[in-house]
Amino acid sequence: MGASLAVPSADRQRRLTRLLWLSVGAAVATISLKAGAWLLTGSVGLLSDALESVVNLVAALVALGALRWAGKPADEEHAYGHTKAEYFSAGAEGMMIFVAAIGIAITAADRLLRPQPLEDVGVGLAVSAGASLINLAVGLVLIGAGRRHRSITLEADGKHLMTDVWTSVGVIAGVAAVAATGWQRLDPVIAIIVAVNIVYTGTVLIRRSAGGLMDRALPVAERRLINDVLASFRRDGVDFHALRTRQSGRRAFVSFHILVPGDWTVQQGHDLAEAVEDDIRRSLPQATVFTHVEPLEDPRSYEDLGLDRAPGATAQGRSARPPGHGEEHELGDEPADHDRGAT
Repeated sequence: MGASLAVPSADRQRRLTRLLWLSVGAAVATISLKAGAWLLTGSVGLLSDALESVVNLVAALVALGALRWAGKPADEEHAYGHTKAEYFSAGAEGMMIFVAAIGIAITAADRLLRPQPLEDVGVGLAVSAGASLINLAVGLVLIGAGRRHRSITLEADGKHLMTDVWTSVGVIAGVAAVAATGWQRLDPVIAIIVAVNIVYTGTVLIRRSAGGLMDRALPVAERRLINDVLASFRRDGVDFHALRTRQSGRRAFVSFHILVPGDWTVQQGHDLAEAVEDDIRRSLPQATVFTHVEPLEDPRSYEDLGLDRAPGATAQGRSARPPGHGEEHELGDEPADHDRGAT
């Protein structure tokens, strides 16, 4: 039923952009500090930590571009908006993490073969610890904002920073152990562990990005909210089927069919659809809802549950509702098509 997609507010866009510029500033600061710590100590573990911060910087700049694109309103070529651009950012960040991990592993392997003593460990570790505190503060801010605004770009950037924090903690502890024990090969071993850890982080980001691009359904808890709303209207010959959901960045898309008695007027069907859509939007404020009103008694109402209904496929004549119709059921796994839209 019909209204256009809501446009993200300019205020929200500016807020998210400022947060990403904060991430850029944090990356520049931590690169400088960690590179200084590496130059002071000669530790390949600290070098690996500095390389990950370089990835943070590039990822934050990519995220800025993706966020700007995702904030564009719907247009003729992108009628469902541009919010999926955020998934490209998360995927790109995951790929850059893999590149950093390869660089770290190569450097660490060389140092395993040719170990070197560390210098000025105390000062270097203090500088690295300062950089980690910056990442910790900014990472927590980004994750919180990303969840509030349903921005995978912000949340991915924040999680990457938090991974950097834990990486730094491990590196600092390892370099301190090298200084205490004199076992020089411990330093490259720590660097390799860091590489494995950030590969895991990159894998998670890429999987989440791919899931969004493949139109993954809404989380179970949100689908349950939708079913609760539909259940509250399932009475007096009214039923629903063909529910389908998908997540697209911060926006959710919901579609389903509304089955009503065939003798209802167009106005009655329209009023019911508006009420159901409004209740779903109250439960999921970020949702765009698509509905299609169908006569309960018409067999053709049950032929369009799948995505691939054949052209011209119709039932001959009208008959009573199918056996078993009207029973309570969960709709979350049923297919649907998208006939009319509403937000």
